[in-house]
Amino acid sequence: MGNSFGTLFRISTWGESHGGGIGVVIDGCPPRLLLSEEDIQSELDRRRPGQSEITTPRKESDKATIVSGVYEGLTLGTPIAIYVPNGDHRPEAYKEMKDKFRPSHADFTYQTKFGIRNHEGGGRSSARETIGRVAAGAIAQKILKQANNIEVRAFIRRIHTIEAPEIKEFPSLEAVEASPVRCPHPETAEAMVNFIKKMRSKGDSVGGVIECRVKNLPVGLGVPVFDRLEADLAKAMLSLPATKGFEVGSGFAGTELIGSEHNDVFIEKDGHVGTATNRSGGVQGGISNGEELVFRVAFKPTATILQNQATVDSDGQETELMGRGRHDPCVLPRAVPIVESMAALVLVDHWMRHKAQCESFNF
Repeated sequence: MGNSFGTLFRISTWGESHGGGIGVVIDGCPPRLLLSEEDIQSELDRRRPGQSEITTPRKESDKATIVSGVYEGLTLGTPIAIYVPNGDHRPEAYKEMKDKFRPSHADFTYQTKFGIRNHEGGGRSSARETIGRVAAGAIAQKILKQANNIEVRAFIRRIHTIEAPEIKEFPSLEAVEASPVRCPHPETAEAMVNFIKKMRSKGDSVGGVIECRVKNLPVGLGVPVFDRLEADLAKAMLSLPATKGFEVGSGFAGTELIGSEHNDVFIEKDGHVGTATNRSGGVQGGISNGEELVFRVAFKPTATILQNQATVDSDGQETELMGRGRHDPCVLPRAVPIVESMAALVLVDHWMRHKAQCESFNF
C-alpha cells in the first residue's frame, strides 16, 4: 500500500513512534557496494533527537543494525533490512490524547480512516518513521557519489520571516552543520536560533523553508510524462510529515516574470551544452538538463504546541487539550537530512531507470 517508495531502487518502511522500533527494507540495491553500519549511522546522527536546545529533548541513540543483504562489507544484491530500536518511551505523556484530537495533527484522520490508531507519539504518523528513509537515503547517496560524484545538499533558507540571502556557491556540509539550525549563512542562522528559542519559551512553534541543491547530475534523469523528475521529487517531499509546499527553480516567483525574462538561454559550457541562467532549476521537460538541481520545500509549524487549545473528543464533544510530550519547536533543523535522503532516493531510482532504458542496449 502506501508504505513503499521507488521503482528499481525501492524501499518499504515500518514501525511506530513508541513501538519496538523503526525499520526499512531496501530492494534493488546494486551488488558489491561497500557498505557498513557507520555509513548509515552518520546520517541518522544528523536526524536524531536531542541534538541541541532547539530540538526535542527525547534521548535516542538511533543506532542502526544491518540485518540482511550485506556480507563481508559488500551488498549482495538481495534485500537490505535495517533496524533501529526505540528506547526513550514515555507513553504516559499521551494518555489524554487517546480520546482527544490534537489540532492540525493526524489523530482525527487516522481514527476515521482506520477505526483505530496508536495515539502514543502519533504512532505511524510520527516523524520518527523517517528514520527508515534516512537509513535508505544514506545508501542512495553513496551510490550517487560513486556513480557520478553526485552531491545532495539541503539547508534551511527561511524560518518564519527570517530568510537567508541567496547562497550562490554550492554550500559545503561543514558550512551547513556549523549551526544547530543548519543554515550556512552565520548571521541569519544566529537570528533563526534566537527566534526558535523565543517560540519554544512561549510553548509555541514555527515553520519555514528548506532549500535543496544537487550538483553533478547527468543529463537525462526523469521519465516523462507521469514520472517527470520534478513530479517524483514533489511526491517524495510532500510525503514527509509537516510539508505544505514544493517548488523547483524559480518556483512561484517565476510567475512574476515574462517569458523573455524567465527563459534559460542555451550556451556552450566547457565543451558541452549548458544554460546561462538556471530558472528551470536543472529540470526541463521533466528531465535533468545537467545544471544544478534546485528545489525548495515548505514546512508548517509543528502541530503539537505546549498551550491549551480548543478541540473535540472522539465523541465529537467540545473540550480543551494541552499539548504534552517532547516535540521540536521547529522541525526544519532535523528535516534537512531527511530532505537530502528523499532527494537521493528519487535520484538513484531515476539514475538506475535511465541506465536500464537508455544505456543498456546498442542497436
